[in-house]
Amino acid sequence: MTDEVQTNPTSPGKPEKPRRIPFFSDVDLANIRWFWNNYLMKRTPWLLAVLGLILVQGFAYQQFLSLTESGLRVIFDEGQVADLVRVCALVFGLFAIRGLTSYIVPRLSTWLAASAVMELRRDLIRRIMTFDLAYFDRTSPGETILRLVSQAEGLSQFVGQATVNAVRDFTTVVIVSGYLIYKAPVLFAAAIVVAPVIILILQYVSHNIKMVQRQAENVLAAYMNSLEETVNGMRTVKISNQERFEEKRLLETTRGIRELQIKLQAAQATVMPAIDIASAFAYALVIGFGGYMAISPAYDIDGAAIITFLIGLVMVFDPMRNLAKFFTQLQASLILLDGVNSLNRIDPQIRNREGATDTFDTGGEIALRDVTFSYAPDSPLFDGLDMLFQAQKRTAIVGATGSGKTTILSLISRLYEIQGGAITISGTDIRDIRIESLRAAFSVVAQDIVIFNASLWENIRYVRPEATEAEIWQAAEDAEIADLIRARGDTPLGPKGAQLSGGQKQRIAIARAFLRNAPILLLDEATSALDQRTEEKVKRALARLSEGKTTIIVAHRLSAISDADRIYVLDQGKVVETGTHAELVALGGLYHGMYTTQKGAYV
Repeated sequence: MTDEVQTNPTSPGKPEKPRRIPFFSDVDLANIRWFWNNYLMKRTPWLLAVLGLILVQGFAYQQFLSLTESGLRVIFDEGQVADLVRVCALVFGLFAIRGLTSYIVPRLSTWLAASAVMELRRDLIRRIMTFDLAYFDRTSPGETILRLVSQAEGLSQFVGQATVNAVRDFTTVVIVSGYLIYKAPVLFAAAIVVAPVIILILQYVSHNIKMVQRQAENVLAAYMNSLEETVNGMRTVKISNQERFEEKRLLETTRGIRELQIKLQAAQATVMPAIDIASAFAYALVIGFGGYMAISPAYDIDGAAIITFLIGLVMVFDPMRNLAKFFTQLQASLILLDGVNSLNRIDPQIRNREGATDTFDTGGEIALRDVTFSYAPDSPLFDGLDMLFQAQKRTAIVGATGSGKTTILSLISRLYEIQGGAITISGTDIRDIRIESLRAAFSVVAQDIVIFNASLWENIRYVRPEATEAEIWQAAEDAEIADLIRARGDTPLGPKGAQLSGGQKQRIAIARAFLRNAPILLLDEATSALDQRTEEKVKRALARLSEGKTTIIVAHRLSAISDADRIYVLDQGKVVETGTHAELVALGGLYHGMYTTQKGAYV
């Protein structure tokens, strides 16, 4: 524990009495219990095996001290050479055993730690897959990557190496100290007077280390996020001549990381020198008092025992220094553990209801009744929204940017949860349908297209890994992208499909929709990145795809939805007009204005 001065809220400017900060907070203890119960307890037999080998190492040191004292007496008392050879052989054997265990222990402990952290990563990945889309909207990718990569790896190294070494050092301290107490309890009591000093030093620095480590993790997450933004936006960076700006931005973050690393090292650096001074004081006490005991007839102890005791003291204080260093590392590692476990404290809001069904009529109408939704509590997007998408008909949604067009598609597929009202398919509330079954009913061609760094073939097959070659080729032909597959073969498309044009990316998405062939089709700006000639081809393909399906189209280009059975016009989250293309043009309202503006732009 350490003291921390805080301002008294009832008397501004006056400090409160310093309060004690626990070495392990309640959160720390909860995190440790979580990691032990889920990933280490099941490995108890192996951990006991490691502990057994560590005990062998500790007893080897204890026996070394005993043999050293015997060897010194052989020398001082003019013993036999054979006795000296025997002692030397036994010492060599002890260190051979210790050397063998020193090879086995780190190998075994690293395997255990790596296996535990692999399971930890597996569970965290599964956990992340359950998170709502809103989590990824508000959380930077760098922060998530930091949890799964950097913090998990740091945890693995700490558990597999630092912790096992600490257990070994602690065992050595206990066993050797027990032997020294047995041989010279008064002398050991004189040496151990420095222990409270070491404890106070650890208590003093522990809180500062935690604070600096937490700051360092936050800065590192920001750096990783900035780096990802720069790499992903490199096209914009270069065309805008902003290389120097990005370089400056990243270097500023790296300087922040450096400063925090220096602060962390400064907090840890106070431990070792203070322990060394305390140890020197203890050695001086032992040499002085022990020497007096050796030459005084009042004590039954000789020079061989004093020398052995000093060697044993070295065996105690060196591991104690390592233990002190371990406890400073522990404070930093507790922050890593909390960062990793923080993902388990995120509670997904979109989940299957009790008794949710897998079966429902996918061929019926989709209705929004009195729907309320907002991304932020103080700015509602929809308030009492009513819409009806007729079964096996093509319904379009148009409106200005930010009017909520794409959000409606997200609500229907439960990527976001409505705050009021209901959304039904064939009269069944979508919240009463299992999420997996609900989303299986949709084929989606979205404006934001995810392309993986794999071949065109693999990117199309992603939505149906079990699809046959014939089905994939048919989907590619329907989406007008089969020729490109033949030309590129198995060549990867680059990160996020960097080697493709916008139109080629959208045709991959369209091919996926053909391959999935779900009963409800959601088209979000499906032809926005296509030239006019390609658009006509794809529109014909989409018309074939939408036959017999309930189709909802979000479009900015009104020419893409002129043949829709019904069109909804949104403005600021409200339906202001509805009808067919001809009806809305004749109405002379908002749709008419949008259509006239776009038509003039094409002339």
